[in-house]
Amino acid sequence: MRRGETTIAGLDVGTTKICAIIAEVNPSGQIDIIGLGQSPSRGLRKGVVVNIDSTVEAIKKAIQDAELMAGAEVGSVYTGIAGGHIRGINSRGVIAVSGKSKEVAHADIDRVVDAARAIQIPPDREVIHVLPQTFTVDDQDGIREPLGMSGVRLEVEVHIVTGAVTSVQNVIKSVNRAGLTVRDIVLQPLASADAVLMADERELGVILIDIGGGTTDVAVFRDGAIWHTSVLALGGDHITSDIAVGLRTPTYEAEELKKRHGSALTALVREDETIEVPSIGGRKPRVLSRQLLSEIIQPRAEEIFTLAAREIARAGLADTATAGVVVTGGSAIMEGIPELAEQVFDLPVRRGHPMGVGGLADVVSSPIYATGVGLVLFGARRRSQGTVLAGHDGAGVRKIIRRMREWFTEIF
Repeated sequence: MRRGETTIAGLDVGTTKICAIIAEVNPSGQIDIIGLGQSPSRGLRKGVVVNIDSTVEAIKKAIQDAELMAGAEVGSVYTGIAGGHIRGINSRGVIAVSGKSKEVAHADIDRVVDAARAIQIPPDREVIHVLPQTFTVDDQDGIREPLGMSGVRLEVEVHIVTGAVTSVQNVIKSVNRAGLTVRDIVLQPLASADAVLMADERELGVILIDIGGGTTDVAVFRDGAIWHTSVLALGGDHITSDIAVGLRTPTYEAEELKKRHGSALTALVREDETIEVPSIGGRKPRVLSRQLLSEIIQPRAEEIFTLAAREIARAGLADTATAGVVVTGGSAIMEGIPELAEQVFDLPVRRGHPMGVGGLADVVSSPIYATGVGLVLFGARRRSQGTVLAGHDGAGVRKIIRRMREWFTEIF
């Protein structure tokens, strides 16, 4: 059964899990979650596809489960992307306003954004997003929407996100082989931000930290726009690995110990608490102090937050987070994560839970689903704006249209 054009699907292709979320736009414009499916991910490492066949099977399983719950079929998805290959840079573009009336038109906005994106990037990289931050008309700066304003000079500051061509294409190829079309590729922290950040946080300035399995995504917002993105090649899997080595226990048991008993701050754990730790090779389980587990987790979690803080300081944005820090992603569920982040950043910290959706909202209210929910919210917004172009890669289609416009300008 198909539910028509009101159905939107998001596909979070993560290092530890593939998560598919199906949503429907109801008559009042509210986004209702109607389907959820997930499958263990064994074909990615640090956010990058390393085994296409394993990734395809996991995608198929997640989509099938989501379709079964939703009672609907999907043919296209909005897909998240992350990984150490992601780079974010800020750029500026300037043009003269065209037309006799000297009023800023849609064509002028397109031209100034194109001017800002005309930066030198290596041939093995491609532009994923060009995100306008603020416009300036003549000497008037801080403008969000310049359309219709009078002026002779239009400037824009943008944030450009680029990724490795091969990594992006491998994600698209995996989704296509699973029988789906990619409507657009979305940077995962951008999607997560749509789901967990409030409008006033974006305005005042906020740091978003999405701790996934293989990577930690960092994004800084201020004045309602994004000013910095980066991806750290550290995540929850590294904490699990430390536990497995430190306690000499199988990796899957280490993951369970982390989920059930883990604490990122030793000070929160009572001295008399104990846990049963399975051993390797059929040996008897051991009873150890829970503080010992926390002492293994805390240094790695602290390293993740410290690297994120250094990254933000290097970008010159350390003093912009007036609203504090929002931590989301699967590892954000762990006890002590917000408290540890507060110590590192010296800012107020909260966990980010998906917001702004109806339907099965209680099912997807965990930080684990922040990216998936954000993808369907992103897709719904793009659809309402009428900016989504059909095809496996919306960005590629936009490039063709822009080049055609350049040809017509050269000819006429």
